[in-house]
Amino acid sequence: MKKQWDIFIAFFRVGMLGFGGGPASIPLMRKEAVEKYKWMDEDEFIDMLSISNTLPGPIATKLAGYIGYRVSGWIGMLNALIASVIPTVLLIIILLRTLSEVREFDWVKGMTAAVVAVVGMMMAVLTWQFLYKAGKGLGWLTASIMLAVIFIVLNILHIHPGIVIGILLIIAFALPVKKKEEEGERS
Repeated sequence: MKKQWDIFIAFFRVGMLGFGGGPASIPLMRKEAVEKYKWMDEDEFIDMLSISNTLPGPIATKLAGYIGYRVSGWIGMLNALIASVIPTVLLIIILLRTLSEVREFDWVKGMTAAVVAVVGMMMAVLTWQFLYKAGKGLGWLTASIMLAVIFIVLNILHIHPGIVIGILLIIAFALPVKKKEEEGERS
């Protein structure tokens, strides 16, 4: 029962504090799942996030569902999904009504601007963690070249990110898998 309570509280907190949508919730989910409750390690979270981004639908619910399922099966998944959606529904009803009435006040504009800066910094930290993992895993030269090519493909050629991720997944599955024993023998 404590595990279900922890799942509910973790994702309720994410739902309450994830101002800015699903992507803004990712660092909060990482904090809960990796650092606070230690339900998974950093590498597993990043791998799970990468795969979740290839699937359709809101990222926050996909991550909540997966983490809840991993921690406590189907009940954990439902618990995490409910906990992450309830705050959004309640807040959207309450906040949008309230903000629409006071949105012209300077303090509301300042608050909104400050929240955007905080979310931007959280996303920058998460981006750095992804780049660091890519640099360590692929090597910094390969990761830098891939970063430049993907930037061009996404921002200049305007190819949909799902297509790019799909192609990279196909390439990853097509490449031969190195066995850990072979790597140990070469060292």
